Amino acid sequence: TKQNLEDEVGQCKAKLERADKLIGGLGGEAVRWTETVAKLKVDAVNVVGDVLVSAGTISYLGPFMQVYRTQIEEEWSINLKELDIPHTPGCNIKMTLMNPVLVRQWNIDGLPSDDFSISNGIIMDNSSRWPLMIDPQGQANRWVKNMEKANKLEITKLTDDTFMRTLENAISFGYPVLLENIQEELDPSMESVLAKATFKKAGVWMIKFGESEIEYSNDFRLYITTKLPNPHYLTEVATKVTLLNFMITVDGLQDQLLGRVVAKERPEVEEERQQLIVTSAANKKALKE
Repeated sequence: TKQNLEDEVGQCKAKLERADKLIGGLGGEAVRWTETVAKLKVDAVNVVGDVLVSAGTISYLGPFMQVYRTQIEEEWSINLKELDIPHTPGCNIKMTLMNPVLVRQWNIDGLPSDDFSISNGIIMDNSSRWPLMIDPQGQANRWVKNMEKANKLEITKLTDDTFMRTLENAISFGYPVLLENIQEELDPSMESVLAKATFKKAGVWMIKFGESEIEYSNDFRLYITTKLPNPHYLTEVATKVTLLNFMITVDGLQDQLLGRVVAKERPEVEEERQQLIVTSAANKKALKE
């Protein structure tokens, strides 16, 4: 009928209008997509040298301050050029492995936003060994507590009477553990935990802990911190953990002091800043998805 025909024409017009808006809206993305494709082609060639530098940083540079890390990375870059290994000029772990969405969440949880602290977070996130953080100012300690708060974080010390029981329960039930204020030696009972010496028994992952064998949950995470400013760990310890230097830097201190001053003088501005950080993190996460 005439009415049905008019309805169908109306629906087609509406679809055409929506399609026109969609095409117009995505038109600007064509430039970004073209640039992204070109960049990915270059990155696919340079990934060998870039990942080599990142792997070296994770394995060896954790205990050093930023100035020494930068110096060593520059030397590695010269070596890559001499050996004709393809790499991105000035490549570092932040350029290669940083996840902006994850880093923004770390900042919300209390990790300072300077390059040194972010590099520490990336090293910890990508290392296969448990982190041992040199943390005299306690900023790594606060960050871990905020980051793992929702996951039932267990906090303990080697001097606690319940230390062994706390660690055993966390390993079995998959809770994260923060081991605080260690000195220059670790408890020998942690040997298998640090080495992640797991094995399968009757189809279940197990680990030898102390004198007994207990079930091992893959959700278990261990964080170790020390307040010693310049500890000297034996090679046996250093090879079983990822040493990370969280000594506060000038940039990190400036960022934290600015936040304190603004929060004191203009609390509404600081509150707005924190809200913008959270909103920005949510937007980046949505864009990535």
